[in-house]
Amino acid sequence: MSDIITVKNLVEVYSDGNKAVDDISFSVKEGGFFGFLGPNGAGKSTTIKILTTLLRKTSGTVTIDGYDITNEASEIRKIIGVQSQETTVDGDLTGKENLFLQGHFQQMESAKLKKRVNELLQLVGLESAADKRAKNYSGGMKKRLDLASSLVHEPKILFLDEPTTGLDPQSRTAIWSYLQKLNKEEGKTIFLTTQYLEEADKLCNTLAIIDFGKIVANGTPQELKRQVGADSIRIGLENCERDRDNAKNLIKSMIGVKEILDSEECINVYAENASSLIADIVRALDSTDIRLTSVTFSQPSLDDVFVKQTGRRIRSEALVKAPSTMFGRVR
Repeated sequence: MSDIITVKNLVEVYSDGNKAVDDISFSVKEGGFFGFLGPNGAGKSTTIKILTTLLRKTSGTVTIDGYDITNEASEIRKIIGVQSQETTVDGDLTGKENLFLQGHFQQMESAKLKKRVNELLQLVGLESAADKRAKNYSGGMKKRLDLASSLVHEPKILFLDEPTTGLDPQSRTAIWSYLQKLNKEEGKTIFLTTQYLEEADKLCNTLAIIDFGKIVANGTPQELKRQVGADSIRIGLENCERDRDNAKNLIKSMIGVKEILDSEECINVYAENASSLIADIVRALDSTDIRLTSVTFSQPSLDDVFVKQTGRRIRSEALVKAPSTMFGRVR
């Protein structure tokens, strides 16, 4: 597959001097599902606004399906669909009227538009609510209608800026299902920004992880997790400031430990056969009167990739995946 989106040395500096996007480069394959993963304020929304022609870049080059974003923005707008973080549906119109309105904006022929509206209502499961005013929709229904609105004109590329933020788990799962269908069955190229680790892992076949405007890692989710190269043990200490260094020195000498990093919890230990090492760690720390508040164990995750690159975890409002093993307060 050839690249349909190419970004080289992209920079965006705001008028106050803040560098929101700091010399990033990446590409997206045609028909791919690309994820832009990072915490709030990382530069995700700024990047997607530039790619969708809503914001002028400071410097760098961007091409979308061969079109230059600076000189051929009008051509790019014809082939993209965009769903922003905030829903843009008109609450005074019905679901069906919202979709027809979008089609009229795109100057679609009436018969084709009617067929397309019916297809989209079925796709996002809103047939039964099609004639109800959108202001009476739930949050999840509004998100689904917003997604359908971005697809009315059958765009070649779909840009989604944190499309499931604020949704309940059931609504979020429904959105995931629709997006997977669009990508796998219709071959639509999708560019997704998200702060949710599970969302990126489940949906995306390639990822770029961004933090403070810089890309810190990229690849497939499997490639990125393999880079960690070990299981993760997260250790909380009752007095982290006092005991952190002593705990790290004790654990560092144990067989199988590959790396120890500070984290918000206190310590992240990366080790081979981590599950069998936990008991040794608990005993060793207890023998020196270092009190634990928690010990959690998990296989490599995208969160571990982020920790390894930045020294901290991605914090999102939901979808924190539970570790496979957890011990409560340990004395």
